[in-house]
Amino acid sequence: LTSRHTMLTGVTDGIFCCLLGAPPNTVGPLETVESSDGYTFVEVKPGRVLRVKHAGPTPAPTPPPPLPPPNDAQRDRSGLVRCQRRITVYRNGRLLVENLGRAPQADLHWQSGSGEPPTALEVELAEPAGSEGCSGPGSAGSSGRRRRTRRPKRTIHIDCEKRITSCKGAQADVVLFFIHGVGGSLAIWKEQLDFFVRLGYEVVAPDLAGHGASSAPQVAAAYTFYALAEDMRAIFKRYAKKRNVLIGHSYGVSFCTFLAHEYPDLVHKVIMINGGGPTALEPSICSIFNMPTCILHCLSPCLAWSFLKAGFARQGAKEKQLLKEGNAFNVSSFVLRAMMSGQYWPEGDEVYHAELTVPVLLVHGMHDKFVPVEEDQRMAEILLLAFLKLIEEGSHMVMLECPETVNTLLHEFLLWEPEP
Repeated sequence: LTSRHTMLTGVTDGIFCCLLGAPPNTVGPLETVESSDGYTFVEVKPGRVLRVKHAGPTPAPTPPPPLPPPNDAQRDRSGLVRCQRRITVYRNGRLLVENLGRAPQADLHWQSGSGEPPTALEVELAEPAGSEGCSGPGSAGSSGRRRRTRRPKRTIHIDCEKRITSCKGAQADVVLFFIHGVGGSLAIWKEQLDFFVRLGYEVVAPDLAGHGASSAPQVAAAYTFYALAEDMRAIFKRYAKKRNVLIGHSYGVSFCTFLAHEYPDLVHKVIMINGGGPTALEPSICSIFNMPTCILHCLSPCLAWSFLKAGFARQGAKEKQLLKEGNAFNVSSFVLRAMMSGQYWPEGDEVYHAELTVPVLLVHGMHDKFVPVEEDQRMAEILLLAFLKLIEEGSHMVMLECPETVNTLLHEFLLWEPEP
């Protein structure tokens, strides 16, 4: 009865919306930027205010005794990684990624796959993500002869040194940034925020524009990838310290990739949860989200039910409650339409991702109906130092379904550092 009432209410509101011509669920800009109840309202631009959850570590009664300092030899070698890579783009659409230096091996079986990492990876740029166009890992010389190619269109050389250390809690220079995706809010990270604050970490989680308690401008240009990316840049610059870890979910992964590319010296590690493959973003032409806003508003109960079916491995009372508590898929039809049509980011292609030298943890729920596992596998192949972890019982909203498992994986990755 409740679901029928909700659907009828949505249809009725949509009809009034079409008749009156007024956008539904309009949220005006907030007037204050003062902190309230643990939340801070940050004005990233005039009239554009984002709600941010900024929490520090819970003070411990007695700090643990400090570890003895390492000697000079250990200090010089600990966590130091030499990144040497050559990326060649050919005119026929082929991409050749060559790892010139030996990639660091991870302990605790963190390295995805088995054996040594591939020294060269050749992929076909013209084919869509998740297809069979990727040649797969393997040395170019393993087949006995190298495939003949034309003159390169562009060659990119990467040669740098990075110090990758353990991000332990209660360290003054470590900040964890959590970025949600389309239709979500910072509430989807509740279990993760509480968990890491208890461990002594400083956490920052914003609501994207039009989501949660952030302001929702009624202009479609306010929800393009570049507009949202500049919002995340402002939040990052406001709270960033020496070592910053970016955690993104779904669409939020793209903003983490953007920040890691823009600030390679400040981003220490990146965690991508159900983010998809390393492809340039482009809105779908044939999509239900291209329909008029009023029609989308009429269909919002059906869309919410479809999201529940596709976003969770199970659709019981627990999952419905998690969806409600996480404030997921609770945005206006105008914002939803503008967000989906604004996902245009041609720079974020395979080359862009292959240039990243930061360690990346990929977490994927095996029951995800939005992002196939092949896309995250492709991402793991393109990235220089990536670890792919699969959660069998999870789906797209895996941080809500399996919070303990996700928290454990994230914490282990934060504590991981390359062997000397």
